[in-house]
Amino acid sequence: MVSRTIAGCRACGAPELVPVLDLGRLPLANGLLPPQDLDRPETRFPLVVVRCPVCTLVQITETVAPEVLFREYLYFSSYSETMLQHARALVATVLARYPPGPGSLVVEVGSNDGYLLQFYRQAGVPVLGIDPAANIARVAEARGIPTLCAFFGADLAAALAAQGQRATVLHAHNVLAHVADLPGFVAGMRRLLADDGLAIIEVPYLGDLLDRGAFDTIYHEHLCYFSLTALDRLFGRHDLVIVDVERVPVHGGSLRLWLRPTPAAPGPAVRALLQAEADWVADPVVYQAFGARVQAVVARLRAVLGELRSQGARLAAYGAAAKGTVLLNVAGLGPAFLEYVVDRNPAKQGRYVPGVRLPVGPPDWLDERPPDYLLILPWNIAAEVMAQQAAYAARGGRFILPLPEVMVV
Repeated sequence: MVSRTIAGCRACGAPELVPVLDLGRLPLANGLLPPQDLDRPETRFPLVVVRCPVCTLVQITETVAPEVLFREYLYFSSYSETMLQHARALVATVLARYPPGPGSLVVEVGSNDGYLLQFYRQAGVPVLGIDPAANIARVAEARGIPTLCAFFGADLAAALAAQGQRATVLHAHNVLAHVADLPGFVAGMRRLLADDGLAIIEVPYLGDLLDRGAFDTIYHEHLCYFSLTALDRLFGRHDLVIVDVERVPVHGGSLRLWLRPTPAAPGPAVRALLQAEADWVADPVVYQAFGARVQAVVARLRAVLGELRSQGARLAAYGAAAKGTVLLNVAGLGPAFLEYVVDRNPAKQGRYVPGVRLPVGPPDWLDERPPDYLLILPWNIAAEVMAQQAAYAARGGRFILPLPEVMVV
């Protein structure tokens, strides 16, 4: 089965889910098309957001088979300097706070191309990556990061633990939202984590998504959108305690959770954020306002780009990221608005953005086919992109940021 519609909450199983936002039927956000597929019809799936009134988890209703989404993946974390700096700083913090001892093992679930584990390895700490994307696992292995190419869950965790491989530090960054079986995944985390171990998890934060109107982070790979309230209830059912929490800027705003096995106790930052969320996490007015804001941003972006095109301006976009696919398709920004998209990742070059069918090329296209305006699709790393494209700006090129508000820079 390629996809299925859930019958209840992904975390607690509650059957009555409340509608939040319907983005229509969209293609897979990372499903960039090779040229030979342009004549074939694309499969589209409903993208409907709901929330659970019992445990507060916000989620989408459609589950696309993970084998379709993740066995061959085009997102490589190492192509983002922002992500590399973020990983390097985090590893330095962990090593300083929790110096590794004999028998230490750092495991990352959803380890991508080894972008984070490489910094532990450089410090001489044994590591293990787990990632289901074969192409990405090969890149990590070539980098010297032992990587198990598999989907993580309770069974795999039990097998690793039986082999004596239990994690003293367990990372899971931007992977929890991809998981259809949340209870099984979290149970696996607890099984794999040593009894005195530390788990570090990062997830895009629902609060920032709502505040910034960041609907472009909603796509079929992201099944869930987490508040601390929902996470606290999820982990608590599996004997894991959130002992600390930080808000970090990556991916437009994320939570970094530090977890210990029971009987640890939540720290003051956890208690404070849970109390702050109590004011909005279950308020239907908050979600209604988010839906209205999405409609307003889409209308504004189409108006700005349409006006520029009517004046004869040439427009292109930067970053064939998943969020770009969502934004372009929801706003209907195809060849009538934009000529092409550029991306640093060679694996994406020569393909086409699904749905809108815009060609993806290297950043050199900005020199060879210079646009007057460049729409930055990964707006969360806009500073990095604009720094990379300083020569484009020096020639008179302008940038357009779609979110949190449409802005011409």
